[in-house]
Amino acid sequence: MNRPEPVTTQIPTNVVGPMQIAASCCKGDVWVPLATFETPLIPSVNRGARVSRLCGGIHATILSDAMTRSVVLQAPSAGQAAAVWQQLNMHKQQVARQVESTTRFGKFVDLHGEVIGDLLFVRLAMSTGDAAGHNMLTTAADTLMTWMLQQFPQLQYVSISGNFCSDKKVSAVNAILGRGKSVVAELVVTQQVCQDVLHTTAQRMVQLHQSKNLIGSIAAGSIRSANAHFANMLLAFYLATGQDAANIVEGSQGMVHMQQRNNDLYFSVTLPNLIVGTVGNGKQLDFARRHLDMLGCNTPGGSQRLAVICAATVLCGELSLLAAQTNPGELMRAHRLLERRTADKS
Repeated sequence: MNRPEPVTTQIPTNVVGPMQIAASCCKGDVWVPLATFETPLIPSVNRGARVSRLCGGIHATILSDAMTRSVVLQAPSAGQAAAVWQQLNMHKQQVARQVESTTRFGKFVDLHGEVIGDLLFVRLAMSTGDAAGHNMLTTAADTLMTWMLQQFPQLQYVSISGNFCSDKKVSAVNAILGRGKSVVAELVVTQQVCQDVLHTTAQRMVQLHQSKNLIGSIAAGSIRSANAHFANMLLAFYLATGQDAANIVEGSQGMVHMQQRNNDLYFSVTLPNLIVGTVGNGKQLDFARRHLDMLGCNTPGGSQRLAVICAATVLCGELSLLAAQTNPGELMRAHRLLERRTADKS
């Protein structure tokens, strides 16, 4: 039986904005490409972008920048596993030399470890320049494991990936320590803009946040995550810019924080696991190169600018959706109107 020829997968792509951003690596108005089948996402993010222009821009702070990979080895006993981990902590400079020998761009950041029974898990963190860093960290971790087996012959190989990374899975360790770029984006929305553009108030937004994002997430058993739909903006952004889309699993793990300040609204999103790059697999495709050019990210250091724009995009979409949910019926009316209009055109 002959293999069928694949067809080109087409995802509707639009440009939203401009959104106004105020960060050290990204200042001014930015147009953002988004690839999505969810038609209402585009006008929703556009509404958030309009708010950013009316309220002085979205401020963004990069808290950390390090990709991770974990290895797991087995010792004869928990005591011997703990002794090896102690030795590794005492000789981090040797570890750094080993892992940095595998790459021109990666720099050692830190190690984190866990001993469970006779198993030793070692989580390696490295900065990876403008690459997302999946392959870079796997190569470095493989070299680290080979060196460890030589230095500590009592150890045995178990796996090059021990799930303590934690790659493409929701985990407490990523939410606490971060994976990729950890970014906070924040904005103060004035009372007038809340009323005129978002059709809500700061008080109603904060009340919704407490009931939905906080208490609702606790009731659901969410792991260090309290947001409405980070994943929607992340997937659309990742697909449009040639990222590994499966990383939205850990990427969508993040928190909204908001406060009423007099009658204005302080609104922020914290994303500890943004895994984006401007070089590497997927970025060489024509559409990705053009979109990265549009974003001003095809320059050295462009991956941090890309992460800031991504976080700002998440803020715009999150702000708009939560505002809609303060008004009974608004969300479904928008979906019916926009999705039926698109279906009629097709």
